[in-house]
Amino acid sequence: MTRPSSAASVLPRVTRIGSTKAPSDTPPAPPRLSTLGLITVLLGAFLPMLDFFIVNVALPTIDRDLAAGPATLELFVAGYGVAYAVLLVLGGRLGDLFGRRRLFIVGSIAFGLTSLACGLAPTALALVAARVAQGASAALMLPQALATIQSATQGERKARAMGIYGAVGGISVVIGQVLGGVLLSANLFGTGWRLIFLVNVPVAAAAALLALRSVPETRSANPARVDLPGTALLAASLLALLVPLMEGRAVGWPWWTWALLAAFPFLAAAFVAVERRVERSGAVPLIPFSLLRIHGLRTGLTLSVPFFAGFGGFMLVMAVALQQGLDEGPIASGLAMVPMAVGFFAASLAGPRLLNRYGSKVIRTGAVIQAVGLLVLTLTVFDDWSGLSPLVLLPGMAIAGTGQGLVMPPMIRLILSEIPAERAGVGGGIFATTQQSSLALGVATLGTLFLTLASSHGMHDALALVLALQLVLTLGVIALSTRLPSRVG
Repeated sequence: MTRPSSAASVLPRVTRIGSTKAPSDTPPAPPRLSTLGLITVLLGAFLPMLDFFIVNVALPTIDRDLAAGPATLELFVAGYGVAYAVLLVLGGRLGDLFGRRRLFIVGSIAFGLTSLACGLAPTALALVAARVAQGASAALMLPQALATIQSATQGERKARAMGIYGAVGGISVVIGQVLGGVLLSANLFGTGWRLIFLVNVPVAAAAALLALRSVPETRSANPARVDLPGTALLAASLLALLVPLMEGRAVGWPWWTWALLAAFPFLAAAFVAVERRVERSGAVPLIPFSLLRIHGLRTGLTLSVPFFAGFGGFMLVMAVALQQGLDEGPIASGLAMVPMAVGFFAASLAGPRLLNRYGSKVIRTGAVIQAVGLLVLTLTVFDDWSGLSPLVLLPGMAIAGTGQGLVMPPMIRLILSEIPAERAGVGGGIFATTQQSSLALGVATLGTLFLTLASSHGMHDALALVLALQLVLTLGVIALSTRLPSRVG
């Protein structure tokens, strides 16, 4: 009688032990980003890029309405771009530390509030301040979108999501100028240029609400503290480079612009030295330079600099040339970008399939097609300035847009696929900073050169020369693309 009771007493213990061990032996399911969640984070990535370019067609109207003047207008453009570029890596690090969904929601709400402040700004300086704050909130939101895709998708789904992200990033730039022209011409309720900011408010609110329900919370398994010295030096380096380039022409190149440019290489060298020392000590720097040992990541980031610089400069130059050189209205100026948008979108749809089949050759082919488009545009401008119109520009714009659509999404997918998942936040921040800094650099250098030449040699010669320089940058992209890994993950 005692044996059965002993066996009975053992059996429950085995069951209890088994029941307690099972959960600990089963690894937790990885976070999964649903389709609605992907749409939500892509919406968050779409808004900041859209707003960098949506104002291009509105600058003359803002100048007339607020009596801004050239220096304030350039500060208005520069303020957003510089704040955005300077804080992107910090935004990615904060997402790793406090949770990416949480920071995405905070960033979305802040972006909506600062957009409202832009739309209600009573003076030019108030608009500049609100625009700087808007750039800072964008830097909080965008890296979380990249990092969430990296950490909450796997395999082929991750590859598709990265491809879509690249397409959204490019199409938002072109749509920005088209939408800006349409909204400006619509002038709903007499809002004029203010509508291009006010339209962000409901969209940002929707992104925040959707994120609460559809975006999983992710964070780094080993989050590091914020690297304050690295953050300060990176901010100082980017400010020293971008502020004088964006503001120098408008304020007459005073001594401080040259002093800042002279300080840039020393600040950049100090930043690299500090970050390497931090990483050697075993701590986590703001930018781990060890990541750049990954060949595909290093080459992809290098290639992205001339590509995005040319892209950013092209969009600004064409907007100014169409409105001020050809006296086209804002809606006509925006619609001139439609052929580029159509070509980009079509190429983006075909890009993932071509990338899986042909690898990085797709990027090189796209760069060649883009170069052909820029050559056609340059010859068109040289041929007959007096007869130039959006219709005449259509072939070159469509060809260039198709080439850009074959370069940008595959290039972004290559860069992001090379970043380890545990460093998704900081890696996404590095890419976004490179992208945004390059766009701002292109606006500053090519835009400043164009406006300077236009005032001294005329709009015709200025546009032709800048298009030729952009063609040279594209040839650089072609050369760099030969060093990419043959297959893209």
